[in-house]
Amino acid sequence: MSRIVVVSNRVPLPSGNAGKAGGLAVALLGLMERRGGLWFGWSGAVTERADAPAFAQRGRVGYATIDLTDAEHRGYYSGYSNGVLWPMLHNLPHLMAFRRQDLETYRRVNRRFAEHLAPLLRDEDRIWVHDYHLMCLPGCLRLRGIRNPTGFYLHVPFPSPDAAAVAPGIRGLVQDVLAADMLGFQTAADRDNFASSAVSFGGALRTGDSTMLCDGRVVRLGVFPAEIAPREFAATAEFQARSESSRLLAKSVQGQALLLGVDRLDPTKGIPERLEAFRRLVARRPGRRVAFLQIAAPSREEVDAYRRLREEIDLAAGSINSEFGEPDWLPLRLLARPQARDTLAGFMRLARVGVVTPLRDGMNLVAKEYVAAQDPADPGVLVLSRFAGAAAQLGSSLMVNPHDAEGVAEALQMALDMPLAERRARWRAAWDAIADTSPEGWGERFLRSLSSDDLAAMPVAGEA
Repeated sequence: MSRIVVVSNRVPLPSGNAGKAGGLAVALLGLMERRGGLWFGWSGAVTERADAPAFAQRGRVGYATIDLTDAEHRGYYSGYSNGVLWPMLHNLPHLMAFRRQDLETYRRVNRRFAEHLAPLLRDEDRIWVHDYHLMCLPGCLRLRGIRNPTGFYLHVPFPSPDAAAVAPGIRGLVQDVLAADMLGFQTAADRDNFASSAVSFGGALRTGDSTMLCDGRVVRLGVFPAEIAPREFAATAEFQARSESSRLLAKSVQGQALLLGVDRLDPTKGIPERLEAFRRLVARRPGRRVAFLQIAAPSREEVDAYRRLREEIDLAAGSINSEFGEPDWLPLRLLARPQARDTLAGFMRLARVGVVTPLRDGMNLVAKEYVAAQDPADPGVLVLSRFAGAAAQLGSSLMVNPHDAEGVAEALQMALDMPLAERRARWRAAWDAIADTSPEGWGERFLRSLSSDDLAAMPVAGEA
């Protein structure tokens, strides 16, 4: 059986980060342990000079990591990856901050990844490159003569060609990523948007839903929605709902219906728009108290847009509480710090309404976690942005346009007032959509597709 070589921006090192890794990282580790594998990427350290990779081993999985210099971190990570690609891919071009030297540094770091990875590869290896930080890497590996089967998976959305074209350098990145044999996306819309961009400025010809022709090579496209372990999360939520933290939360809301939002503090998550919708909800329900708990864990605090977002949310939260609050009631609670995943599972089970309204999201696993956390006998209602990737699977949710504050407020009121029979029916449809999925199945499907000679003959989740 071939070895899996995973390449990602960050590596969940066995010395400590692995225990905190997300579900998809854990799934990849499981696959690599069964086959034997190598995980290559950035160590997370910023040093004065670029050195050779450091190595670690745990069981059948090896880890090879490189440090970044301060200039590389600023240009490759903070500058181009998160200052240009992240907002462009989420269709938020007004948040882009481009410097030509950042693009040059991005490409240079991708070349350095290829330089250090190439000598570690074996003939039978299957290479799996992850996410927008490393869009150049397939092309860089081919230039070094690497011919191993190579897959690339984009964890975030991909916009229309016109939206993608606003990012300086994107044409070259599309051409580089087309050097992979297999490209995976969260939704069919993301796949089709990329294919249109590849035709528009990547020199490719689309020959079918799942195939493109580029420089005489067939490049395959697939849809692989990221998944959670729903039954495991449901058991955790049921147990955690009886924990001390959940008991204290339930006591503090004093029998009021609880609305819950769980996000990273990121402009793509639509938190200011969500708070405005909640303000309108409270205004239209005088005398009917509800409690909204918004958890917004800080991220990328070195980026100006994120600091401004924190200030905007703090001001909005204060305004809502000062306008509607009473001596014995504050409608909104804002926690700008992370919470343990198990604790969140208990909170989700208590929440009558899960509010997941990003402006744009690749998938949003929180939406699936909220569904899994519910009590089947008395489930809550998921209010979900139609621009989240999860909307393709969770169509029984109350779908909203996050830019329409009045529409979101109406959906929140509908969720709060929804009869039990309808809540059960909507929850059952959502549960049936995810109950038999798993992160391990997600990874296996991608690897089978990478090894398959006929992707078009394989069923693709999320497509009719």
